[in-house]
Amino acid sequence: FHSQPCWREYLTTRIEQNMVVNCTCPISECRAQPTTAFIYSIVSSEEIIAKYEKALLRGYVECCSNLTWCTNPQGCDQILLKDGFGYGAACSKCSWISCFNCNFPEAHYPASCSHMSHMTCAKCNHGFCWRCLKPWKPTHKDYYNCSAMVSKAAWQEKRFQDYNERCTFHHRAREFATSLRNRVSSIREMPKIRTLAFVLDACKVLEQARKVLAYSCVYSYYNQDTESMDIVEQQTESLELHTNAL
Repeated sequence: FHSQPCWREYLTTRIEQNMVVNCTCPISECRAQPTTAFIYSIVSSEEIIAKYEKALLRGYVECCSNLTWCTNPQGCDQILLKDGFGYGAACSKCSWISCFNCNFPEAHYPASCSHMSHMTCAKCNHGFCWRCLKPWKPTHKDYYNCSAMVSKAAWQEKRFQDYNERCTFHHRAREFATSLRNRVSSIREMPKIRTLAFVLDACKVLEQARKVLAYSCVYSYYNQDTESMDIVEQQTESLELHTNAL
């Protein structure tokens, strides 16, 4: 592998396969890693070099505990600085708000990260993680032999359906507000009045309110503290009332 063409083919393949960051000399006994300067001197393709630089950037972000990528599902290559409080600041490029504590694609206040991972069987009330499917409570002994009362199972299922329908409704209403804001923003001849600017601001407020209401459903479903839930439900009802009016 002393010839330049061999090295070029080897490095190009590694870059294409996203395996260049930790690649070593192709000789099995040699653990030396090619330097950036060496790779630049061997690989001449601008497209391959661009992929190599992206791989370096990816590796750097993944190694830094205070950095993360924007999780906008529509796609965004912005790097975010974690603020230490768990709630991500809005992305300066796309305005998406990511969660820094879990893999859920967006900030989900007031629902906690555990709420977003915790699923419960409507029949036996067994809790499990939707990501790995392992029991949520290791002390749960009766995973598969469901002995719960049918009436309790029916109540649990109905309760889940109610909260799920409310959550889904608010997410769809949020999508409507986003769509409305995009339609207003696309108007070519903007009238010289403040009313249109107010509509845009109102749409943004609607999006945020619907988002909070949706995740409030998740929070309420899992919260067992009756006293605190009375306050939460009152606040949620008030927010929903004003949101509907807006």
